[in-house]
Amino acid sequence: MKKIAALPLNKQRDDRCQKVFGVSLQDLQQQGLTKNGLPAVVWNTVEYLTQHGLTQEGLFRVNGNMKMVDQLRLKYDRGEEVELAKDADVCSVTSLLKLFLRELPDGVITSALHPRFIQLYQDPRNDAEKENNLKELMKELPDANYCLLKYLCRFLTRVAEHHTVNRMNIFNLATIFGPSCFQ
Repeated sequence: MKKIAALPLNKQRDDRCQKVFGVSLQDLQQQGLTKNGLPAVVWNTVEYLTQHGLTQEGLFRVNGNMKMVDQLRLKYDRGEEVELAKDADVCSVTSLLKLFLRELPDGVITSALHPRFIQLYQDPRNDAEKENNLKELMKELPDANYCLLKYLCRFLTRVAEHHTVNRMNIFNLATIFGPSCFQ
């Protein structure tokens, strides 16, 4: 899947348009390509999935139609109106969300903080101390990254609440989203 999703698009992009994919969260904010403090593509995909995908078995595991994903990506990169309910299906929307996260230049968790997150994970202290240290470490994330991480965590918690139907428990979701968040 990763090979297929990482293939470049066949169509040429207009260099004058404001790209959405492969652009830092801070740049998206500066360009006004956010909705409620989040990248518009994330907001739109999560809202769509909340309405249409929470109970779909294999959510985030089944790849979407790559042609459809490429078309949606182009629409976002061109600044065109995207109506996911009309233009897409659940699997394509999940693939689009994962693609956006994967293409962030520095990931949701910035590379500067990676070693500290890993060190905290490996720390033998008790859970209460770890939780406090984790909260402090998360405060060091740039605002845009923190906002996105918080939003994703809330959404993924809702997905996990339906794990008996969609088969996506916390561990499965971590396997899928961990690499995207920690690039």
